[in-house]
Amino acid sequence: MFENFQAMTVTETGDRLLVELTRPEVRNAIDDQMVEELHAVCAYLEREPKILIVTGCQINGKGIFVSGADISQLRERRREDALRGINNTIFHRISQLPSPVIAAVDGYALGGGLELALAADFRIATPGAKFGQPEANLGIIAAAGGLWRLKALVGEAIAKEILLAGRVLDGNQAHDVHLVTELASPGELLDTAHALADRIAALDPLAVRISKQVMAMPAAAHPAVDNIAQAILFESDAKFDRMQAFLDRKKK
Repeated sequence: MFENFQAMTVTETGDRLLVELTRPEVRNAIDDQMVEELHAVCAYLEREPKILIVTGCQINGKGIFVSGADISQLRERRREDALRGINNTIFHRISQLPSPVIAAVDGYALGGGLELALAADFRIATPGAKFGQPEANLGIIAAAGGLWRLKALVGEAIAKEILLAGRVLDGNQAHDVHLVTELASPGELLDTAHALADRIAALDPLAVRISKQVMAMPAAAHPAVDNIAQAILFESDAKFDRMQAFLDRKKK
């Protein structure tokens, strides 16, 4: 179903989907076509939950994640477009996917690129990655999640440096402030992302899915929602099988 995509290539294996963004001529700028194709990926993963890895491509031997929104399209958007939340909607949808999402970042992750990475559950980056939100320089705000997801991850002080003063973090700095989960060299970036996906896949998929959903709920929902979620898992076959396997291993 992904054969006719123009802005990305999609590779599916048993427990995961790898999405490689492929608009090198514009440094993977997010346009309407890319948004449409990301929605198609989300629709599939909502029906068939799998781990999602999102990464960029190589341009003249250098990595690029997403340089931002396509300014030629963004320049023409008006009030009604903003109220539709074109990028906001797709990033929120990605963040709400049933299974975990991993962003593997090399090169620029600016503007919408950083907001796409922020929508993931995990961010793996190279030391040479560049993270920033330059929207204020263009007369707009980081309205697709950057204003609040960034603050939640790195704290208000660092978020203000990025959002209000144009600071750009490299991979090492992003790792220091917990924006990035793990660092990897460019040649090992995808292997590191797949290794993380392997660790996730080794767990019970239903327990992972429910944990992700419950974590996203407001504080007022706890602890009642935790009890309800646990009640569901206490009746699952995987719970009995995995616990019995654990007990059997202890006997050896």
